[in-house]
Amino acid sequence: MIAMIKRNKEMIWDLAVNDFSTKYAGSAFGIFWAFVQPVITILMYWCVFEFGLKSTPPVQDVSYIFWFATGMVPWFFFSDALNAVTNCLIEYGYLVKKVVFDIELLPVIKILSALFIHLVFIGLLFLIAFANGEPLTASVVQVLYYLFCATVLVYAFGKFTSAIILFFRDLGQIVNIVLQIGLWATPIIWSYVIVPPKYQWVVKLNPVFYVIEGYRDSFITNQWFFEQPLLTAYFWGFALSMLWIGNTVFKRMRPHFADVL
Repeated sequence: MIAMIKRNKEMIWDLAVNDFSTKYAGSAFGIFWAFVQPVITILMYWCVFEFGLKSTPPVQDVSYIFWFATGMVPWFFFSDALNAVTNCLIEYGYLVKKVVFDIELLPVIKILSALFIHLVFIGLLFLIAFANGEPLTASVVQVLYYLFCATVLVYAFGKFTSAIILFFRDLGQIVNIVLQIGLWATPIIWSYVIVPPKYQWVVKLNPVFYVIEGYRDSFITNQWFFEQPLLTAYFWGFALSMLWIGNTVFKRMRPHFADVL
């Protein structure tokens, strides 16, 4: 797969840029809308929880908006990218029917398109940190590692869902519902430390937990990923297993894609 990406890197880049730009081609404000909803969502939750419910961040001397944003930003990327990858074969059905085009590149194109927005929001995290006087240390560089983790997880799930949805169109709605539940089941708005210690392992079974807490470790707690060897091993074991399942299902169903489009 890596060799395929290297071989087609220029085409992947061009298609990703085109995919990103065409989403907002018909609107007056263009790509401005790509950032409006996430920003409003963050501000809304911030106002409700910090000013309405008087919530305090679980990390002392850290502003609530910064703590909350470091969890919400990676979730936006995961959910948006997974939705996009799930529907990529349907959206690009005309390419799926072309024998000369390698359709395994479509999930990569969708993820790259989602990355354009996500990188801007990572920049927003730095802006929030500077605005609130939050100290940043060298551990912030590992946000790139956790971004890679999120990308692999999306690709693994997406290879599976993008293949299945062609034969079971209701899967798109199921994915949306699971993501809505996941927003609350994953410690994004709440902290996993409120869960009794003997049950925290259940929360950590969610692979997205590793990414969310990883962003917070990078920006807030300054903990390195290699300081959590068991959690890191579990995440990669899960992600690579899901990647194998996704690739297997995708390849077995691939000969029938054109028939159902």
